Amino acid sequence: MSLGRRNEERQSQFWIATQHLPVVPGHVFYEKLNALLAEAGFDEWIEALCEPYYAKSGRNGIPPGVYFRMLMVGYFEGIGTQRGIAWRCADSLSIRKFLGVPVDKDSPDHSSLSIIRDRLPWEVHSAAFVFGLELARKKKLLDGRTVGVDSTMLEANAAMKSIVRRDTGEDWQQYLTGLMREAGTIGPDETPTAEQIKRFDKSRKHKTVSNDEWESPADPDSRIARMKDGTTHLAYKAEHVVDLKTEMILSAEIYHANQGDTQTIEDTVRLGQVNLEESGSDVQIRDVVGDSGYHSAEILETFANVTPFRTYIVEPKLPRGKSRTWTDKPPGQHAAVYANRRRWRGTRSRQLQRQRSERVERTFAHVCETGGARRTWLQGIEKVRKRYLIAAMTHNLGRLMRELFGMGTPRGLQKGAEFLDGVLRAVYLAVLAIRRAFALSWRRTTTICRAPATPRPSRMAAAGWRRDHRNRRFSTGC
Repeated sequence: MSLGRRNEERQSQFWIATQHLPVVPGHVFYEKLNALLAEAGFDEWIEALCEPYYAKSGRNGIPPGVYFRMLMVGYFEGIGTQRGIAWRCADSLSIRKFLGVPVDKDSPDHSSLSIIRDRLPWEVHSAAFVFGLELARKKKLLDGRTVGVDSTMLEANAAMKSIVRRDTGEDWQQYLTGLMREAGTIGPDETPTAEQIKRFDKSRKHKTVSNDEWESPADPDSRIARMKDGTTHLAYKAEHVVDLKTEMILSAEIYHANQGDTQTIEDTVRLGQVNLEESGSDVQIRDVVGDSGYHSAEILETFANVTPFRTYIVEPKLPRGKSRTWTDKPPGQHAAVYANRRRWRGTRSRQLQRQRSERVERTFAHVCETGGARRTWLQGIEKVRKRYLIAAMTHNLGRLMRELFGMGTPRGLQKGAEFLDGVLRAVYLAVLAIRRAFALSWRRTTTICRAPATPRPSRMAAAGWRRDHRNRRFSTGC
């Protein structure tokens, strides 16, 4: 056989027979996920739901099932950008098979994802999320009686350098130039250099940036917030309500980053109850578990008197020497705070708090870190809500796949191989330890005859010899 050489400039064939097209077996995970969606009738259901938003005639567009599957690929492959999702779908034959795109056809472009997302309203995306919960309920993997609540920050697709004043429209450099002129650092008609602006900004005190005074022209819905790593960015707030028994996300909402946890917890928990009811479940959320960021006398009174939910919210520690004052507050707040404190100090609350810190945080790790949603590449809170909701839906499908088939992501097969290798190594080491222990026990029970030891000759007392040697005189007089 002769050596084949790669020729980059050769002309490709003009006609290719169908039987010569590459045919590869699909990925096991995506094949099982497609079978699960086909069993539930996802494509027929989503096409009937999206039909009112398309024209009655004209060129056939991209099926809605392909659009939602591409967003699922973004979660499973850890890709946050739409360009990255489109490239991955075009590059992989197994993913093309998962999407249902033939080899001789082009996969949807990133602009198609934007057009379809703008065409379909948020209600369609919410219905798709509820479809995932309904599928979990039919597989008996949805409980919903005890839920945990937590939130995190998502970095927005806007830079802090681009913020402008809401009243005057000045950017950061123009604002600092005005401050320098007011302070007399430069003349009225003098333009400072970038180094002078940087030095002045570093030396001035009380440097704060308020959302009431500043906004981003690129993404007006984003807000200035502090991230988990301590840095300051334009961001959104994502909040989850998670079933603590099955780790299913019951609701995933996006809020402005400057909204506190006590302002959003009631809406998020109520939305989780609505999603449970729409999925066909007759379960009522009973217990709501949260950290100290959700503790407020007003919200505890609302939960106690208006909602059917029972709270297990951690009460923050007061500074030493201070106590709560109830004289200027309604009596209902006093009763609600003490009832929550009594439940929070119980044994069951400690168990629920451990589950919340483990399982709710795990959903953020899956959706935001490995799912590629920590930084959003879209602008506008409505677009971010749609994309994040489908990521939460895909997380629930991954949990469902893990319970049914033992793998929650396409990379779960690789982790399974690593786990099997670890088990084999542990078994091998255990066999070696057992053999060594058996050998030691056999040596102890066996009598070994040894030759009698030869007695050592006794040592001479060296003290007298050294004393005699020290007192001896030589002929040389030394």
